[in-house]
Amino acid sequence: MMTPEDIALSLPIWRGTPRLSVLSGGITNVNFRVTDDSGDYVVRIGDDIPVHHISRAGELAASIAAHAAGISPPVIHHGSRALVIGFVQGRTMTPADFQHGALRHQAVDLIARAHRMMPEHLRGAAQVFWVFHVLRDYAARLVAESHPRVAQLPALMDQARDLERAARPIDMVFGHNDLLAGNFIHDGARLWLIDWDYAGWGSPLFDLGGFAANMGLTPPQETQMLEQYFGTIPADLPRRYAAMKAAAALREALWAMVSQHHSTLDFDYAAYASTCLDTFAAAYSQFQRTP
Repeated sequence: MMTPEDIALSLPIWRGTPRLSVLSGGITNVNFRVTDDSGDYVVRIGDDIPVHHISRAGELAASIAAHAAGISPPVIHHGSRALVIGFVQGRTMTPADFQHGALRHQAVDLIARAHRMMPEHLRGAAQVFWVFHVLRDYAARLVAESHPRVAQLPALMDQARDLERAARPIDMVFGHNDLLAGNFIHDGARLWLIDWDYAGWGSPLFDLGGFAANMGLTPPQETQMLEQYFGTIPADLPRRYAAMKAAAALREALWAMVSQHHSTLDFDYAAYASTCLDTFAAAYSQFQRTP
C-alpha cells in the first residue's frame, strides 16, 4: 500500500524531481509542501471521513469556488486521494493575532466575502452543515462506542436542544464551518482562508460564533465583529448568535471525542476535548446571560 508520501510524489503533475516536506497542523488529513521545477504546492492526502461528515468531493467543489471568489489559492490537481493547491508563502495565524483590530477586521471581511460570493461559483451537489444534526450524530456514536465521557452526554445534549431552539430563525449562507486560527494565512499583504473539509450551507452565525470562540474574542470585540458583518444588529441577533457560538464550541468538543476513537493521526484528542468543553461551558454561560 502506498504511503501518503508515495502518493504525493507520484502525482503526474510534477516537473522535474519533486521535493517534499511535511506541513504540521492537519488533524483530518496529511499535508505536504512539494516543490518542483515550476514552484511550490500544498498536497493534501485524505479520504472521505463519514464519521465527521467529510466528503472530499464537497471539499473540492468548495475549494474551487473559494478560489474563484478570491478567498483561497487555486486548485492545481485532484485525484488519487490527493488535492493539490497553490502554496501561500506567509504566516499561519494564531488566536492571539486576532486580538489586533486590523487583522480581525480582515478576517471578518474574508468570512463575509466567502458567505456572499462563493455561492456564485459553487457547482455540483453541495454539502449541508447543520451543527445540531452533527451534535446528535456525534452523541449517538459516542454512546454506541462507550466513550469515557459518555456520562456527560445527556446534560450536554439537553443544552444543545436549548441552543437549537434559540438559534432560529436561520439565514442560509455557504460557510467554512471550521474557522480555526490555523486555517488563516497572511502573506504580508492579505489573509487567505484554506481547508474546506467541512464547508456547506448553514448559518452565518456558526462561522462567526466559531471564530469568536476559537480566537477568544472579548464581548466588545464580538460586538465589533457583528456590526462589521451585519451593519445594524437586529434586536434578536445577540441571543441567536450566543446560541450558535456555544453550539460551535460544543461541536468542536464532540468532534475531538469522536476523533479519539477514529483518527490515526498523532494528536492529543482527549486533551483537546477537555479544552473545548471548557470553552463550551463559558460560551453556554454567556448564552444564558444574553436576553
